[in-house]
Amino acid sequence: MNKKLLFRLGLLFGFVLLISAAVIYFTFDIRTLEYLTMFEPRCILLALSCLAIGLIFDGLRLITLASVTDEKLTFHQIVNVVLSNYFLALVTPGASGGAIAQVMFMRKAGVPVAKSTVVVLVRTVMSIIFLILLVPVVLHSDADIVKWMPASVLTILSVLFISLPIIVISLLQTRYPEKAIMWFTRKLSFTTQRNCFIWYNEFKNAVVVMGKHPKMVFRAFIESGVSLLFIYATVPAYFTGLNIDFDLQQVMGRMVLLNLILYFSPTPGGSGVAEAGFLVLFSNILPNGVEGIMAVLWRFTAEYLPFMLGAVVTIRAFGSDVLNMASLKSKTTEGKKNE
Repeated sequence: MNKKLLFRLGLLFGFVLLISAAVIYFTFDIRTLEYLTMFEPRCILLALSCLAIGLIFDGLRLITLASVTDEKLTFHQIVNVVLSNYFLALVTPGASGGAIAQVMFMRKAGVPVAKSTVVVLVRTVMSIIFLILLVPVVLHSDADIVKWMPASVLTILSVLFISLPIIVISLLQTRYPEKAIMWFTRKLSFTTQRNCFIWYNEFKNAVVVMGKHPKMVFRAFIESGVSLLFIYATVPAYFTGLNIDFDLQQVMGRMVLLNLILYFSPTPGGSGVAEAGFLVLFSNILPNGVEGIMAVLWRFTAEYLPFMLGAVVTIRAFGSDVLNMASLKSKTTEGKKNE
């Protein structure tokens, strides 16, 4: 196998193992063993079922968005695109690897780079918008999170989050975003400035595509939301195995906040940030001693299991030199945009 890929996989495995061990070690106490003996294994099947449904709706969203660009993908191709996203997102720096993997598989399926780029971008934007729109609901329903926040501030934040997508779309109709990019990047290198404008133009083109097919886009938006919520539902599924009382709406709301933060995490797949955020948000919901176990179970189910499946389909499709191919694809795609 390619040495570069082996090194990345080994580095990732060591990092994940270290994070997981640290989380369990610093949260472990005598009550951990007591709750583990009470743990009902059937909740694992429930969690895996939630993950499967979430991934299915993720695939349905991809089919819908592909049809918006007049492209069709088979079931096998959809599975490859969805799972490859998890694989390269974890073995490449930042979050760009997942997007590159999706473009690579869609290109392999015959979808032009320009269309596949739009589909991937819209897919990500939809997820973020869905989570942003849920933030006001979470803030108003979870008293523990906002107990230190005045009602006036809460109202302003809620209005801001709801209005944000509308404000962004309105600004895209003007020249202000381009002027803002020019001002903020005026002291940066030409390459960085150019890349910022490339990203902005891609985003603007994606919005234009969405605006031409409102019904299909709304359908994809609903599929996006259902996909995310079922994947997040793996957490309360595991909570049921502990036979503890918890508020489902509160748990799902905190998962929304945590995963919204993870979209902007600098670490591959949000590793480290996810576990730390989980402990902060759920320490007052779970019994002492099991927070770390639940954090590791959630990450393994919702992130590392799809990662392993994605590794199989990606390496089988592109070989062990997939990282070099992804790097080359990224440069080639950028070059085509600059022409």
